[in-house]
Amino acid sequence: MPQIYDNIENQLKSGLLTTLESSYRADFCVGYFNLRGWKLVNEQIDQFTGEDHCCRLLVGMQKPEEDLLRTALTRIDEGLMDNPKALALKKEIARSFRRQLTFGLPTAEDEKSLKKLKQQLNQGKIKVKLFLGHPLHAKLYLSYREDKLAPLIGYVGSSNLTMAGLSQQGELNVDVLEQDAAQKLSDWFENRWNDIWALDISQELIYILEESWAGEKLIPPYYVYLKMAYHLSQEARSGISDYIIPRDLKEELLPFQENAVSIAARHLDKRGGVLIGDVVGLGKTLTATAVAKLFEETFFTETLIICPKNLVEMWEDYVHRYQLRARVISISRINKDFTEKTRRYRVVIIDESHNLRNRQSKRYAFVKEYIEKNESRVILLTATPYNKSYLDISNQLRLFIPEDKDIGLSPERFIESTGGPVEFIARFQYSPNTLLAFEKSDFTEDWQELLKAYMVRRTRTFIKSNYAIWDEGKRQYYIPFNDGSINYFPERIPKKIEYRFDENDLGDLYVKLYSTEVVDTINNLHLARYGLGNYLNPDSSRVPSKEEERIITNLSRAGKRLMGFCRTNLFKRLESSGSSFLVSLARHVLRNCLFLYAIEKGLPFPIGQQERADMNEFLEEDDNGGDDYKIAVITGKDKYRSLAEEHYLRCQQEKNKYDWISSQLFHEELARQLEEDVGAILSIIEIGKQWDPAEDQKLNTLEKLINKTHTKDKILVFTQFADTARYLEEQLQSRGIKDLDCVTGGVDNPTEYAYRFSPISNRVKEMYDEIRILISTDVLSEGQNLQDGHIIVNYDLPWALIRLIQRAGRVDRIGQQSPHIFCYSFLPQEGLEKIINLRNRLTHRISQNSEVVGSDETFFDGDPVNIADLYNEKSGLLDEDEGEIDLTSQAYEIWNQAIRANPELKKIIPNLPDVIYATKPLDEETVEGEGVITYSRNSHGFEGLTWLDENGWVISRSQSRILKSAACALDTPALERRDNHHELVALAVQLAEKEALHSGGQLGSQASARYRAYKILERYYESIKNTLFDTVALKRTIDDIYRYPLRESARELINRRLRFGITDQEMAEMLIKLRDEGRLSVIDKKQESALNIPQIICSLGIKAR
Repeated sequence: MPQIYDNIENQLKSGLLTTLESSYRADFCVGYFNLRGWKLVNEQIDQFTGEDHCCRLLVGMQKPEEDLLRTALTRIDEGLMDNPKALALKKEIARSFRRQLTFGLPTAEDEKSLKKLKQQLNQGKIKVKLFLGHPLHAKLYLSYREDKLAPLIGYVGSSNLTMAGLSQQGELNVDVLEQDAAQKLSDWFENRWNDIWALDISQELIYILEESWAGEKLIPPYYVYLKMAYHLSQEARSGISDYIIPRDLKEELLPFQENAVSIAARHLDKRGGVLIGDVVGLGKTLTATAVAKLFEETFFTETLIICPKNLVEMWEDYVHRYQLRARVISISRINKDFTEKTRRYRVVIIDESHNLRNRQSKRYAFVKEYIEKNESRVILLTATPYNKSYLDISNQLRLFIPEDKDIGLSPERFIESTGGPVEFIARFQYSPNTLLAFEKSDFTEDWQELLKAYMVRRTRTFIKSNYAIWDEGKRQYYIPFNDGSINYFPERIPKKIEYRFDENDLGDLYVKLYSTEVVDTINNLHLARYGLGNYLNPDSSRVPSKEEERIITNLSRAGKRLMGFCRTNLFKRLESSGSSFLVSLARHVLRNCLFLYAIEKGLPFPIGQQERADMNEFLEEDDNGGDDYKIAVITGKDKYRSLAEEHYLRCQQEKNKYDWISSQLFHEELARQLEEDVGAILSIIEIGKQWDPAEDQKLNTLEKLINKTHTKDKILVFTQFADTARYLEEQLQSRGIKDLDCVTGGVDNPTEYAYRFSPISNRVKEMYDEIRILISTDVLSEGQNLQDGHIIVNYDLPWALIRLIQRAGRVDRIGQQSPHIFCYSFLPQEGLEKIINLRNRLTHRISQNSEVVGSDETFFDGDPVNIADLYNEKSGLLDEDEGEIDLTSQAYEIWNQAIRANPELKKIIPNLPDVIYATKPLDEETVEGEGVITYSRNSHGFEGLTWLDENGWVISRSQSRILKSAACALDTPALERRDNHHELVALAVQLAEKEALHSGGQLGSQASARYRAYKILERYYESIKNTLFDTVALKRTIDDIYRYPLRESARELINRRLRFGITDQEMAEMLIKLRDEGRLSVIDKKQESALNIPQIICSLGIKAR
């Protein structure tokens, strides 16, 4: 009686293995051959001697590529097969065997079994053929034995040669012991084995196994490192191949700028926005122009350019030069009419986007509303993405990314600190893959990862390493231009300019103004006008109007903080120049007297920006000296009072420039403190009233530098204050210095001055009135090309080192011809300690005094200037702290440098199969120890690196950090893997998948085509519900999208239409048609599960030798 094997009561595995143990050869015919399933029989087959005593395996139909094979076979006329068709099918099925090894999680047991399979194929113990004559789905197992009673035993039924088929899932098989029947099965097998269309694939399988993760030879770690870089650089490679740079711009762009354009264009296309954050001087303006022009020619867009007022003319020149369909608007003109009256532009460039880092401002709200309303794509330009807070970054990204959008990234360090994703969601009630989540994090690493996903940023060091050429003679890097000229990367050299400062010279006004008496007087000023909110009288009989209540709210918000800003600013002006300091003091007296006049006459106060709580405006605006300049020498209080009355009348004539609030709403204490400050400040002005520019040692030293040290060179003189700039202009011109001009925030067109100073770099062909000496405030600190000059003079020293570095960056730009940038700083010959001590005292006061909480971040942004380093002309002091480059550029250049050095790698690396692994030696300096780096793709399609230590604990998920840790060279030796290598890889995949489950849903991420299509249909259905357009077809389409994954072709079509623009109705009609044609969703459950499995791309072990 035949024995039934259904894997429930009897497992086929036990019967087959028992029979094989006493067999000397075997014939198997299966529909599907799982290579990893060979471990079920490899021990029994290993006893065969080979040649005729072997296992012959005939594969009739290869899954999971069954659909592909069936499709191919249906194109063949019945009974007609030729060699080309057979060889094509053989190649396709061989590829399916290769892909088979890339699915699932590798194990040590599988690796051992696959190596055994390859060994047995080499030894002839197993021979494998594909039967291509017709689709064959038979399952037959024949065993040949040295047994006179039953020399041939067969098993026939439904079980494939897999673990599930032989032992787990319900099947129906019987054994065939009757010898006549068994022989007929043997003859049937023999006929098909010898069929002309049964093609041997044994050698192909040997090659596939050897090249896979289960091969005998060790894979070079360098190959795996490059495979990681290859995949991580996909955005760059795709951008370079998919986006064609306009011809007229391509001729002007340098190679690194071309790559930036391609990467930025892909970000803009795929993510809706990009932040171009190259360091100062690498050509962000030209890069953004090229991206906008590319979109104009590819997607027929038009561009709106929002920029600082001082850059409007420069941008208009770019628009004209490159025939860009664009409009340029100053950010200062953004108001409530902007959103309604500005027509639709599909691309928006925001230059110096860090100016929109405060999302509480009205200007920010207007810009964001416009972008959302018009679904514009956004190009942000800034070399300083954040200033005081990481929220600066998210606020800029929020301009084009909704706060709750799934961005495929999460603040991992912060989430770990909260106890993991589950605890994070329970605590904050929103997805960890959002900007909202990042805004909770204070971890630098989290924000670096976010920036790398949306930012294109390269540094000078990066450009030197990857694009520049080393000139051994000059010991400098250079970049060749398309016209044959070359551009050297100059060295920034800090140099001091010493001026006389003799503390024993009682006639030296600088010495007098730096006296302890003056410093203490400033420290003790009330500065009441800057803290008006502290003097409001709640018992006043005067009831404030609604407008006055609004003003009071703003004044209360300022508190004592603005007073601290003012005090610090006075000390800064003291360091700038005695003239600027005295002018500022005079203004304080005049404005105090104006308020005292209003109190005496019962008139309202005119509240200007000096008294408001708007920190940014207060800090960014120059004092408009004008008529106030000459009052510096006035010491009589009565004269100030008469001037105050005149000034008050002028304020009334220009009343719309001010807020007005009744003086009767304030305490009498306000008048007393204003009077006290007037007296104190006048005592300081009395000390400096004899100010004589001819005796100004600092000014005299500048004149000497211009006339004797650099008699013909262009010189850019920076000062923080317009008063100082005007003073220098007036005095130097009076001394006969020609070709000199001054630019401050008060001029209408700063770009004109940049062009006159630097006509060559700005490509101005005919320049009248060219400037050799340009005195400037920081109005020229952003965006302008000034590299015709190479000499920077810091007439006054900023308190933050970053400001000195930014000033040097004005001339250290692409196109600079000088090998050196000279950065002069004024320092006294004696009395240096007095300045240092003053700064130390003020720094301490700012950090300790509650009246200026937060002001240290504004006035001491970044590392403070070390005056001693400037004095000693410390080398490298003014080199930029360039920070990280974006991950895509980093990975692309790793890949690009590798294939340039070894072109063969361009074929080798992309052809490495997934799941491949290698192990490199542990670097002795590495503190993290042994572990495994895994690069995988989760079931939602997001790829990433995970680094686990030898015990399975996460070392890092920072992509840049991990990529750096994976770095190795072509000659890095390959080691045997760690015993638990595969287990660590499996754990890394599980962690990535766990995170995907927390961040995704039935429809995948909010960025996916499926999610967006569903939301559009849902919105459209709500708009036409219960009308004639409410059809069954629409409802079924919505249901299919919700229940089943999209076909790849449908996903690409949806993404493409979303990029070009499509209405809800057009989307609905398109998707209904796709569903009717069977081209919308993957309904087959097996296909669906195959599409939603995580994928290992590669892994790299790190092991001590």
